[in-house]
Formats: sequence, structure tokens, C-alpha cells
Amino acid sequence: MNIFTRQCVKILKTSSKMCINSPKTFAYKSAVSLENLYPNSNLKLFTANFVPEDASAKFNGYIPIEKLTITYSRSSGPGGQNVNTVNTKVDLRFNVKDATWLSNEIKEKLLEQQKNKVNKEGYLIIKSDITRSQQLNLADALEKLRTFIRKTLQEPPQITKETAEIIRKRQLKAARERIFVKRIRSQIKQTRTGVSTKEIYD
Repeated sequence: MNIFTRQCVKILKTSSKMCINSPKTFAYKSAVSLENLYPNSNLKLFTANFVPEDASAKFNGYIPIEKLTITYSRSSGPGGQNVNTVNTKVDLRFNVKDATWLSNEIKEKLLEQQKNKVNKEGYLIIKSDITRSQQLNLADALEKLRTFIRKTLQEPPQITKETAEIIRKRQLKAARERIFVKRIRSQIKQTRTGVSTKEIYD
């Protein structure tokens, strides 16, 4: 953006000053902008020289985009003429078993936890069309993938004996209520059935 700054120069032999407005260009970029997070890319979405903070971590957040299959399509919903002209919807997918950038432990848990998002060929599919920006939707899809991967590394919560007993009693109570409701519905249906003519004449 162009911002005009006022510059004043003192004129010799006089005490007056001459002031002019000169344009000065300022460029502001956040520390977490796509250019800083993912340099050296046409899409500004991945880094070629990535140095992880913890080399021993099972997953440090880095996702190699060149290992993913990314396609774009027309987004649905309101948005005016922009929806009909720009491919902003993101379809991100990759074969989990062939992902060499993930450990076997992560791949097994990823297939188990996200089985509803994995097709028959073993491809994990993530879609995003929350914005009208192609880059923002791609960033959102990548963040979803990071969340899925981090979820595989979380330890399951430890359940105490008291908590397990409470859960068992609740499940038993719910089962009894379900059977009771089914019996009531069955009795109501039986009262709706008409009397056959054979029973009348007998």
C-alpha cells in the first residue's frame, strides 16, 4: 500500500520551509504468513529446507506436499459469480500405506481412526471449501491432516475401576430402558390389531 509522508526542507537565505508529500511504500507480513511458513514454493505452502525442532519426534508437523495428490474444483454454496469461475475447493489425498514420510505406527492408527475417510484403494481423502481462497482452503486441509496425525500419537486415557463401574451401570440402565420401551411399543401394536371374524363366530 502507498502511504504519503510529509517531508520538509529548509530554504537557504530565508527562514521558511517547503514541505511536500512523498509516497513511501510499506509492506507488512506477519511472522506466520504463508511466505514465512512455506518459502521456496509457487504456492507458498511448503518449505524445501525444513529443520524440525525435535529430530526425535514421531511427527514434527511437516507434511511433504509433493507426496500428496491435490486437486481443485468449484466450491458449492453462496459466493456470487466468484463461485462459478474459480476452483477454490480443495481435495487432498494420499495412499496411507505407501506414505514413506510416516511411521508404521502412525499409518496403522490413521487407517483405524479415520476409516470413514479412507476409500477402498487405501487413500485418505480430506476436503476443504470453508473459504473462497484456494490457498486458505489448502492450508485448512493440511491442518486437518496434521490434527489426524497428532491424534494417533495421543495416549488413550486411563480409566479407573470406579469410572469403569459407573460406565457399566449406565450401559446396563440404558439397555433396560431400551427393552422396556420396546415392550410398551409391542403392547400398543397388539391392541391396534382387529379381532378376526373366525374368533367372533366361534
